[in-house]
Amino acid sequence: MSIIGRHAEQDILFECVNSKRPEFLVVYGRRRVGKTFLIKEYFNDHFSFYATGVPNAKTRDQLRVFGQELIRYSCEEKKAPLDWLEAFERLRRLLEDGKVFKHPGVGKMVVFLDELPWMDTAKSDFRMALDYFWNSWGSSRKDLLLIVCGSATSWIMDNILNDTGGLYNRITRQLHLAPFTLRECEMFLNNENGAVSEKQVMDFYMVFGGIPYYLNMFDRRLSVAQNIDMLVFDENGPLHSEYSILFRTLFKHAEKYEAIINFMAKRKSGVTRGELLKNADIVQGNTLTKILRELTECHFIRKYRNFTKNSQECIYQIIDPFVLFCLNFVSDSRIPDWSSFIGSPGYYAWRGNAFEVLCLNHLPEIRAALGISGVSTMECAWRSKKSEPGVQIDLLIDRRDDIINVCEMKYSDGEYVIDRDYETKLKEKCRAFRDETGTKKTVQLVMISAEGLKRNAHSDIVMRLVTGGDLFR
Repeated sequence: MSIIGRHAEQDILFECVNSKRPEFLVVYGRRRVGKTFLIKEYFNDHFSFYATGVPNAKTRDQLRVFGQELIRYSCEEKKAPLDWLEAFERLRRLLEDGKVFKHPGVGKMVVFLDELPWMDTAKSDFRMALDYFWNSWGSSRKDLLLIVCGSATSWIMDNILNDTGGLYNRITRQLHLAPFTLRECEMFLNNENGAVSEKQVMDFYMVFGGIPYYLNMFDRRLSVAQNIDMLVFDENGPLHSEYSILFRTLFKHAEKYEAIINFMAKRKSGVTRGELLKNADIVQGNTLTKILRELTECHFIRKYRNFTKNSQECIYQIIDPFVLFCLNFVSDSRIPDWSSFIGSPGYYAWRGNAFEVLCLNHLPEIRAALGISGVSTMECAWRSKKSEPGVQIDLLIDRRDDIINVCEMKYSDGEYVIDRDYETKLKEKCRAFRDETGTKKTVQLVMISAEGLKRNAHSDIVMRLVTGGDLFR
């Protein structure tokens, strides 16, 4: 197998294959994150049955494709199924026949239905037939592992994970596939000939995030800037129109999700639910709750709390690098190409914000670098209501061992240098936080710097240092 990382996910697949009970596994995650690749690679493309939905196809075409796959797996009936009940009945008979491939050693039949949302066309009986297949037969077969997968997150959550009908409480396992970490990105890019430096990996991640599909397009012969121009800014580039279709492939009524993303993008540090509700263009009530949950599940946004607020007043912030990059530089065509933009004031401002997002996506690595992986923590932010100008801390690590880490995140081309003015600013930030929150815990300043920290007369204010290299561990 050539799977990069995904150790926890592979453990789930191993447990499913080796369990002594029927297993119904739901695999979900955002577009291009590698769901199908993971399943196919893990099982080496050896399934008892595999079929995938067809995008934008009518019910009869979906059934015809499903029927052709049944024939490929030795089903003797050659005509296309009349409906989904008949299609799943044929699948049941095929599996009962005993001639299908079974996983060596354990004898598990693995059935993989990919892009399930595409199969559920308008006015079809697909969901009813799937319910009946599992409840009347599959749920009593200890030798069956049914895997369903799909990028349309809202469909998966509404009709499978949160179903109140026939599949209620029937799912035995869930596998939520997240984007790659920096370490996994490095492993992916260096999987073939040609080494890519940690700095190149970080620079690429700050634009594209940890999406394997995007990483696979990286051309090692070109610089990161040339790759960005080739992939995104070139009108014929393979990712030039990616953002325009991203939400439509994941969510029904995608315009509602985009409205929320566009509103959030105007506030770097995030917005509260109350601020969203005040906007007339934003959906209300339970619909807003559902959209925020799904955007969080797809890792487009994160949900966190203000240190001085209760859990009901959470903040939502965009943390998907590619979404932020497209909203800033591609959607409104502000710049003709990335190479010419490098070195400008706007570039350095973007780079600082993008590095902060990178850090927020690597909180486990930051905790590990601080030696507190085993300590219970709460990651949050804080905005002052008293100081002028307003003090804001984008990352606080509130620790159970009576320490609070105030984290400063900086990206620079060399070791970061703290001067007298910045030292004074950092002291004021920590003092304002202690005074205004009234915390009794020890406040320690942590510097997260991509290239490390230059030691000088002003750097002693930093209690702990986390480098870019630490984020790869």
